[in-house]
Amino acid sequence: MHSIVEILMDKQGVMLETLRQMVDKESPTLDKELTDDLAAFTAGLFEELTGGTASIIQNDYYGNHIRGEFGSGEEQILLLSHFDTVWQKGDINGKIPFKIEGDIAYGPGVFDMKGGLVQGLYALHALKESKEILNKKVVFLFTSDEELGSPSSQKLIEEEAKKSNCVLVLEPAISKKGALKTARKGVGIFKVHIKGKSAHAGVEPEKGLSAILELSKQVTYLHNLTDYCRGTTVNVGKISGGTTVNVIAAEAEADIDLRVKTQAEFDRIIPIIKNLKSTTAGVVVKVAGGINRPPFERTDQVISLFNIAKKVARDYLGMTLEEMETGGGSDGNFTAPFAPTLDGLGAVGGGAHALNEHIIISEMPIRSALLALLIKELAN
Repeated sequence: MHSIVEILMDKQGVMLETLRQMVDKESPTLDKELTDDLAAFTAGLFEELTGGTASIIQNDYYGNHIRGEFGSGEEQILLLSHFDTVWQKGDINGKIPFKIEGDIAYGPGVFDMKGGLVQGLYALHALKESKEILNKKVVFLFTSDEELGSPSSQKLIEEEAKKSNCVLVLEPAISKKGALKTARKGVGIFKVHIKGKSAHAGVEPEKGLSAILELSKQVTYLHNLTDYCRGTTVNVGKISGGTTVNVIAAEAEADIDLRVKTQAEFDRIIPIIKNLKSTTAGVVVKVAGGINRPPFERTDQVISLFNIAKKVARDYLGMTLEEMETGGGSDGNFTAPFAPTLDGLGAVGGGAHALNEHIIISEMPIRSALLALLIKELAN
């Protein structure tokens, strides 16, 4: 057994306690005081465990971000994690308490993605303890606003990706098999606004132009743009409009979610959505929005990176590592256009954003060892 694996197997209890401490520090994305507190805690933990340096990146609106640096070298490997969650202050006290049942740990953010963050910290800790010599430095970004689409951290992430040989994302693995993510769909978000003309629905309905009626036609058209063969989905997830039941609706609007596998498909379908035309004379249709996250495409470089991880898993851990694609987005979507990216290296479990959010405790040291050994391979 490799010394890194031995170190981390012995650290399972400590890793679990660190996870409990991080979960106890609740970190809703929009609660800056709480996320800043966790950022400071994480920065201190990074320096304590790795011997590296951690810089707090001040953020005026969302929580502060952290840039950790471990090792040295002209070239770098980038690790990505976020510490914000979808849960609210106080949820840990009743709605979703931190608890351990057998080999399962439950709690807000354990799976998405504090478990992966802890595994990342201890992977670097094991590299330090085993006195591994790395020819590349490791930059570890911890961000505070991923659950909102990374509005303040996207630029930071992209700039670091441009300087990196590769990017390793500590988002959760897919399924209990622990599959890595070698492709993610790009995300587009749009809003359709319809302006019609109001009128009394009983006295003179013929004088009105219903924005809701027009919206219903546009919704049908938009949903028909879904093409499962291409991997393209269009979903109108929220609609609103009108004022009261006896008035022809003068205005209505809808929010649209678009998912595609490739940039080429974005180039094809975005103009279709942006140029929606009214089907009714006198009714105005306007569309705003665009790309939220670019596609993370499964390129030859990504396949090569996965094959290295697969060999490491087989040779050192006796694991058969699998790969999958997902329709969900992550910060890996932002790095993929700039550097080969491998995602899903975080926790094994399930229930992201749900009341049963959980991780498998015994997988923590194994996944941490996989990451540490992969870094060792890539940095030499």
